[in-house]
Amino acid sequence: MLAAPTTHRGRTDRFRQWRLAVAQRNAGVPPPFTHGMTKLTPHKDARVETSGGMTGNGTGGTTTIQASLSGRYATALFGLAQDRGQPGVVESSLKTLQAGLAESDDLAALVKSPLVGRDDAARAIAALAPVLDLDPVTANFLGVLAQNRRLADLPAIIRAFRDLAARSRGETHAEVVSAHPLDEAQVDALKQQLRHRIGREVAVDLRVDPTLLGGLIVRIGSQMIDSSIKTRLNTLAHAMKG
Repeated sequence: MLAAPTTHRGRTDRFRQWRLAVAQRNAGVPPPFTHGMTKLTPHKDARVETSGGMTGNGTGGTTTIQASLSGRYATALFGLAQDRGQPGVVESSLKTLQAGLAESDDLAALVKSPLVGRDDAARAIAALAPVLDLDPVTANFLGVLAQNRRLADLPAIIRAFRDLAARSRGETHAEVVSAHPLDEAQVDALKQQLRHRIGREVAVDLRVDPTLLGGLIVRIGSQMIDSSIKTRLNTLAHAMKG
């Protein structure tokens, strides 16, 4: 079972602690990130077995996640997590990171900026792991990404890992963005509609974006269903210009 999500205020306090830890960290002691991480060198033929005899993204009996480097990193991480019996633990840490990327400008800047050097990124990640209570596998993996200058791929890696984790449970992972928080009945109704459409159980990751004004955006793999009022208004405005 995944750990209960940390509240927004709790994460904000933790990111403040993280900034302080980064400022205080001894720059002369690089973190031992690569210890036990040999499996995290992504290979173009990386494969992960999931339930039902499927591999990779689960779209076919023998398909693999090979389309992108982020997919191969996710596959390698998922394989390591499976070997250690900790796919749920790692997924929980990645969910915390995913929420942090959406809430912390500092963390988003660290991940996206090409101006942050390897050593600085590695020290920042080393300080982040204990503040967010990340498990050791995830913490070491982030260090590998920092040393390889691949932190920019982290959002895509998280999505790919969660897709793999969901499929290993016989589910499909869907990202749902709504203008307002959905109540339990609405979430259940949405899951039922998606299950009917896809033909399997769906695990949803909920996020609120008030700029949508209304409606939903649902992303399942490479497919996206956009019924937001914002998109409808943009489409109408474009049509009126034409």
